[in-house]
Amino acid sequence: MVEALKKNGKISRKGPVVLVIMDGVGFGKYKDGDAVSAAMTKNLDQLYAKYPWTKLKAHGLAVGLPSDADMGNSEVGHNAMGCGRVFHQGAALVSESISSGLMFKGKTWKTLVENVKKTGGTLHFLGLLSDGNVHSHIDHLKAMVLEAKKEGVKRVRVHALLDGRDVGEMSALDYFDPFAEFLSSLCDDSFDACIASGGGRMVITMDRYNANWDMVRKGWETHVLGEGRQFSSAHEAIETLRAETGAIDQDLPPFVIAKDGKPVGTIEDGDSVILFNFRGDRALEITKAFEAETLTEFDRKRHPKVEYAGMMEYDGDLHVPHQYLVDPPSIDRTMAEYLCASNVKQFSISETQKFGHVTYFFNGNKTGKFDEKLEEYVEIPSDIVPFEQRPWMKCAEIADRVIKEIESGKWDFIKLNFPNGDMVGHTGVFEAVVCSMEGMDIQIGRIWDAVKAAGGVMVVTADHGNADDMYEHGKDGSLKLRADGEPKSKTSHSLNPVPCIICDDNWNGEYSKDLKEGLGISSVAATCMTLLGFVPPADYDPSVVTLN
Repeated sequence: MVEALKKNGKISRKGPVVLVIMDGVGFGKYKDGDAVSAAMTKNLDQLYAKYPWTKLKAHGLAVGLPSDADMGNSEVGHNAMGCGRVFHQGAALVSESISSGLMFKGKTWKTLVENVKKTGGTLHFLGLLSDGNVHSHIDHLKAMVLEAKKEGVKRVRVHALLDGRDVGEMSALDYFDPFAEFLSSLCDDSFDACIASGGGRMVITMDRYNANWDMVRKGWETHVLGEGRQFSSAHEAIETLRAETGAIDQDLPPFVIAKDGKPVGTIEDGDSVILFNFRGDRALEITKAFEAETLTEFDRKRHPKVEYAGMMEYDGDLHVPHQYLVDPPSIDRTMAEYLCASNVKQFSISETQKFGHVTYFFNGNKTGKFDEKLEEYVEIPSDIVPFEQRPWMKCAEIADRVIKEIESGKWDFIKLNFPNGDMVGHTGVFEAVVCSMEGMDIQIGRIWDAVKAAGGVMVVTADHGNADDMYEHGKDGSLKLRADGEPKSKTSHSLNPVPCIICDDNWNGEYSKDLKEGLGISSVAATCMTLLGFVPPADYDPSVVTLN
């Protein structure tokens, strides 16, 4: 429990503080590929012209990642904004656990290894094969395979998902080919390791927020049952499926590696399975498929009795999975908890794709509310179509509900997430991203009109960049081109800073309009608390607003 916040005695507004999170919208480094600047955003342009704003860091050390070479992401971004401080996050925690050897001394690792040594079964690794460092890192997988051989495991199978989202859209073979060679180099009379299955991350296995369980079904049938189109190697599968479909890596169909017509790596009773992704949102559903005694979302056909573990605990309240290799950061004293203790009424909303971010992740990886009487969460169901086909997504529906809630006068603090810049940005389709920005901009204008009418304050920010960097560039800044001369699409997040605009038509000198510079997005929490009239906790990262 936390104590109520003290009043700052400076700021008081009739209407609510409304936090607008433009997911995946930063300040582009290059003109070419900056879909944010290419879009017609009349409303945002007017906000920048009239109200004070600053840039916030949203990647690397500013959000708890190992280095400033690491892209931010929605999970760590919302963690930082919601708790007002920076905690070491997934990639850093896993790397530290491996380098120190703590992972391999832990109970879970020992349980899974001893299980297959006892049963003669296979140790399976399932996850995203890249160095994107958002969901996983290939170096973590290599370290675990090496340790498994060292500890006497006889057989390893890897079920590898293609990325093309946190790394280059057609970069899969840059990871799969060297990794296949790595496994082959370890094989001898006492150790057998190879890739057993795969597929694009947006087609199989890695669904989130219960948006499309059919993805999980396809993953289950591919990885566990060994059902699907067979190939002699992952290289052959990727080359063939690319040629046939024209799809980028994240959208490639599933494949099964087989020898003499038989899958090389089905998951059987007595095996052990490690999901080596460390990020939780796209790990929960496949974890449920492995752990649930009864599953209603799809027919598993066969449910092998295995020792299953995740890289981390993906849901700290529900304690999912039952076993995990690395403890997640213990995030406490979040902004929402402080506001509840201070009797602040809060409303949170997004569509399915980012609903968990303005609730679970914003609340420090906590499921549920801090106070049922003071909080309301609303999820607008997302469309189940490729985002480039409907790039406006549900931003109008989100705005409709936010405006209704503003006009009700019920809430002191409202937070919302527009997913467009991130979800459409990941498609790599520049024109669609431009459209998504323009659709979002219209809704921001509508919300601002409602906030002004209610006498409130609107804070516009983002969790990381993406839509601002849609083309690949060389180290010298030159634009990379495809064979046909068109720009090479970039589907990953950017390292660019994001905005923080303070829109307040009732400003009367209570704070300086010269906002602080050089801060990270963890400052959003203290900023919102200050604008709500409170003194932020002493150990929170500072507000961008300085009281006069």
